[in-house]
Amino acid sequence: MSFTKPKTTIEENDTVILYLTVQSLHAIDVVPFIKNKKDELVENVFQTNYGALKVKDLIGMKYGSRVTLTKGWAYVLQPTPELWTQTLPHRTQIIYTPDISMILFQLEIKPGSVVVESGTGSGSLSHSFLRAIKPLGHLHTFDFHEQRCDIARYEFKMHGLNDFVTVYHRDVCTQGFTDELDGKVDAVFLDLPAPHLAVPHAMKALKNSGGRFCSFSPCIEQVQRCCETLEHNGFVEIQTMEILQVEEYVKTKVINVLDLDFVKTKKPDEAEAKDLKTPREQKKYVTTQAPFTMPGHTGYLTFATIPPLFAR
Repeated sequence: MSFTKPKTTIEENDTVILYLTVQSLHAIDVVPFIKNKKDELVENVFQTNYGALKVKDLIGMKYGSRVTLTKGWAYVLQPTPELWTQTLPHRTQIIYTPDISMILFQLEIKPGSVVVESGTGSGSLSHSFLRAIKPLGHLHTFDFHEQRCDIARYEFKMHGLNDFVTVYHRDVCTQGFTDELDGKVDAVFLDLPAPHLAVPHAMKALKNSGGRFCSFSPCIEQVQRCCETLEHNGFVEIQTMEILQVEEYVKTKVINVLDLDFVKTKKPDEAEAKDLKTPREQKKYVTTQAPFTMPGHTGYLTFATIPPLFAR
């Protein structure tokens, strides 16, 4: 239940993040015993590059503590949606923090918001939605794959988020969202192969007072069809953007400054100029440099607004 609210002490059945390095983090369920391949109950020992950890030893420890491994040490952290995104088990391709932050901002998600998400996938974006809408909001998340729905329901329950989310096994492109959601949703997010097919259903679900729409698509052809359908269905403020994360490197640069007054007084001929050593002053500047390589394309984010009913 470690996703529900900030905690001090690790309890049994919590999900914790084992921090080894910036690039090496692991999500661990704090259960003392697990079943092996022979269906036998054995002690839960988690293996890392720095040695083994007996998971039962975490119970009662403080979050943020340094834990000893057989060949080193690590820190145990309380999970956040950002850390969960880095460590969750991938059932599908997931949406990462740079795109998630823009989605939450553009959809104007806040405590109390009612949000529709399709598809659920691995639940990366779902956890960020849930943190933003608690304690009065609700997330309705849809996926056409039944097994993924079952796993998502189990994860939300284990993370203590069950009261704030409902998972539906449903193909929203052909069946739409449930009738109970008509006119009750503040924002709709789509991550579908053919988002244009779900646009009319999204318009039906959004409140009569208006709402926001977002679609995530990796291909520009999907974006074009979605934008055409959005315009046809009365959406306004349609825009598409691509979020690329660029890390600027801070460095100190040394620049030689030429003493022009010294050069003017000497006036050497061409032969002397080769041997003349002009005194130079050096200045140091703290500046930034863009990386030589950067992360590539993930997807396009298309946003739109449905105006209030009386303005359509």
